[in-house]
Amino acid sequence: MENKVRAHAVITGRVQGVWFRAETKRAADAHGVTGWVRNKRDGSVEAVFEGPKEAVHATLSWCRQGPPLAKVAEVDVRWEDTTTEFRNFEVRL
Repeated sequence: MENKVRAHAVITGRVQGVWFRAETKRAADAHGVTGWVRNKRDGSVEAVFEGPKEAVHATLSWCRQGPPLAKVAEVDVRWEDTTTEFRNFEVRL
């Protein structure tokens, strides 16, 4: 059985208005990760990633770079217990 993990991440820097949410969804889908991503009022992006450990780590690694127009300053990750509440990965408003 796969070792599943859950990461709650807040990404700061120039991460809004640069297609960060859409590209995060693409990265999560490519790695088979479930959860969500949304913009926060403070200009950061918040996301929850859940899935196989290697897939979540790969998605977090992508977040540290982001899409071409992004300038990621920091990815703050808090590890949480898995809930298996998600069926897919979605962009939230």
